[in-house]
Amino acid sequence: MLTKLGAAAKKNGLQFAYHNHNFEYTDIEGQTPMDVMMANTDGALVKMELDIYWIEKAGKDPIAWFEKYPGRFELWHVKDMTNDAEKFFAPVGSGTIDWPKIFAARDKAGMKHFFVEQDRTKGDIWEDITKSYNFLNNAKYV
Repeated sequence: MLTKLGAAAKKNGLQFAYHNHNFEYTDIEGQTPMDVMMANTDGALVKMELDIYWIEKAGKDPIAWFEKYPGRFELWHVKDMTNDAEKFFAPVGSGTIDWPKIFAARDKAGMKHFFVEQDRTKGDIWEDITKSYNFLNNAKYV
């Protein structure tokens, strides 16, 4: 079905992409929905927009997925996670996600573009976005 949507998008001059959350990485009867999607979609027609926060929240390693499906993750949502039991959204660079390690694997992933997203915040949204921007703008590995 996703490949059909991708073909329809391409026919109309668009590119179809799928964005994950944590539930796609939950094992169901010995497999994950993301594995099923990856095995049953055409990578030329269905791009994956990997949300780094959500894959980490699911307890999965994004690097392992880059290794398993090289070149399939052209788009990334870059957001961080607090270092507490809640594992809430955090400005990029202020949380627990290992950005140098993840960005070092961008070629394996096939990453072409990344987007900073701050779903929710407990503070001032503009302050958090500014923190994320400043962190990434000054990171030598980005």
